[in-house]
Amino acid sequence: MTSKSLIVDYSWSGHTATMAKALQKVSATDLIDLTVADDTFSTDMFATSKIATQQLASDQLPALTNELPALADYQTIFVGGPVWSGKVSTPVRTFLSQLGSYQGTVVPFYTDAGTAGDYEADFQNLLTNASFKPGIGLSGDQLAQAETRLKTWWKKFN
Repeated sequence: MTSKSLIVDYSWSGHTATMAKALQKVSATDLIDLTVADDTFSTDMFATSKIATQQLASDQLPALTNELPALADYQTIFVGGPVWSGKVSTPVRTFLSQLGSYQGTVVPFYTDAGTAGDYEADFQNLLTNASFKPGIGLSGDQLAQAETRLKTWWKKFN
């Protein structure tokens, strides 16, 4: 495993993508956007919440539609996603389930509509072999200052 880092994000509304791009700018790290089939979720937040709840209840997480690099090539993976009902979104859950024997460090970053709930605890519980480091979350109204906030966080993180 090298000392490289990777940013992986899933963004339903574009907020997490904004945060991921700001983190990439601050960290000069590789970035991959996770994708699911176009018809997986609704464009309506409440309908998407129902779909995600059904996915969790039936243990039928959505498949990712993009290829991932050799994750073992990265020492640290920053994983971004939206907070859905205080928990990790189902596409990010799919990604975390694919980490398997990955033994590097995984750090969450996330966007929420006002409260993160138990996001980081839920995220940490989904890791099997990887090390966890606390991450950073921003609400939608904080995204205008994403780069500034991430620079401050990045200095503390490193």
